[in-house]
Amino acid sequence: MRVYSAVIERCPQTRLFVGFVPGFPGAHSQGETLDELNRNLEEVIGMLLEDGEPELESEFVGVQNVAIA
Repeated sequence: MRVYSAVIERCPQTRLFVGFVPGFPGAHSQGETLDELNRNLEEVIGMLLEDGEPELESEFVGVQNVAIA
């Protein structure tokens, strides 16, 4: 089992959840719920992996808060 970290945002215009895997070209999708987005990401990543294990272009590190005074 492979695990990939996805960045998730919510589009203010469509209210859809949008997710992508940093550094994994083509690994992005959207959904009306987080569950739907997760299923969609699983599907697209599975299809991309059919062509072989990708060489990731970057590594997800995390998120960081930035305080502005």
